Amino acid sequence: MFKASKEGRSFEADILKIAMASVKNEEVKKGESLEDSDVEKILRTEAKKIKDAISQYEEMGRRELIEEEKKQLEVIEKYLPELMSEEDIKKIVETKASELGVSSMRDMGKLMGVVMKELNGKADGAVVRQIVQDTLS
Repeated sequence: MFKASKEGRSFEADILKIAMASVKNEEVKKGESLEDSDVEKILRTEAKKIKDAISQYEEMGRRELIEEEKKQLEVIEKYLPELMSEEDIKKIVETKASELGVSSMRDMGKLMGVVMKELNGKADGAVVRQIVQDTLS
């Protein structure tokens, strides 16, 4: 954030200030320093908010706002590790499904809980949900 400010990249610095404020708010809420995984979750939440805004602006046809949000998303995503591939997620889902002995959509909640705990924020929940549905169908 400071480097971006010093180099005159005020747009990037502003986005990072928002992200840092979210991290600081969570630290105050918890009353202790956050682990890297906690900071990653906060940044993913911020990225999700931006993605939601983009989809809303697309529905409204607001191209100028879409471009602004996409730039913000690029900045935040630079600080996030890459998410797991669908292929890797599918392997984990299939392994957990066989371990639990689940095979029907009734067991989706149980499988989702175990898989999401295993992935621990390394995958997009919507992608995981789709893979679990495909596996159980």
